[in-house]
Amino acid sequence: QVQLVESGGGLVQAGGSLRLSCAASGSIFSINVMGWYRQAPGKERELVATISRGGNTYYANSVKGRFTISRDNDKNTLYLQMNSLKPDDTAMYYCAPEWYSTSRFGSWGQGTQVTVSS
Repeated sequence: QVQLVESGGGLVQAGGSLRLSCAASGSIFSINVMGWYRQAPGKERELVATISRGGNTYYANSVKGRFTISRDNDKNTLYLQMNSLKPDDTAMYYCAPEWYSTSRFGSWGQGTQVTVSS
């Protein structure tokens, strides 16, 4: 079983950057697709980006061109580089295996808060 801990969030002004990290207690090599998700108050959790074991990526249209997802399988760590941040990016950010989004049995972590001021 893999335990994931998010970090790197914080308060940043619009246009700024943040780099989120997701450290796994176990190997993420066995997980084909990992993803970053976010949830703002009063809104549903949404997919931000995904990355496969081989490095294939997907981005939500809202972050495309601004965010970059990456993974280091040897270090069992997932990253999300966020540039040109906007107030609408304000949310709690979570990392998880992609299948969590399609199952009620996923064990979501505490997340890391990203707040973007105008």
